[in-house]
Amino acid sequence: MYNPTTNTITTTRLILRPFTLDDAPRLVELCNNYNIYKSTLTLPYPYTIESALSWIPTHQEGFEQDSIYNFAITDKTTGIQYGSISLSNNKAHKNGEIAYMIGEEYWGRGYATEALKALVHFAFTEKGYRKVWGRFFTSNPASGKVMEKIGMTQEGLQKAHVLKDGQPQDMMLYGLLKEDFQ
Repeated sequence: MYNPTTNTITTTRLILRPFTLDDAPRLVELCNNYNIYKSTLTLPYPYTIESALSWIPTHQEGFEQDSIYNFAITDKTTGIQYGSISLSNNKAHKNGEIAYMIGEEYWGRGYATEALKALVHFAFTEKGYRKVWGRFFTSNPASGKVMEKIGMTQEGLQKAHVLKDGQPQDMMLYGLLKEDFQ
């Protein structure tokens, strides 16, 4: 459930909430991990406190301009931060790209799936999107499994689409239309 006053989304186990500068040290703990870096498109490595402190302040403007929504994925009871999730807003086409990261110690617990489902619901019901889409390196099929669990389907393969550490990487593209979301 979305709360527009606090810009939070609550699920069974999680609260997706705006980041604060107090989250920076924890974000560094989660992101300064080569296994996270190698599966993300733009995350720097090493991930420093300076990286977190420069990224977090950009979020409020994204909300205000209705252009991108970045959330910390946190435990509903303890407040522990598990990762992050974001959604871009292409207003002209009523769609947006989703992206997420879960700290390695929390992989396999369903947090990404739960957060993704909630964010997609937010996109369709609160923001009026007609489609959400995401992409992932083919070397990270677990990300595709998360997307499939919420009903997203493969739409294409982007061969040698980006460079990661100077090496061409294939990206898999997934999408979900509003009418197909359950």
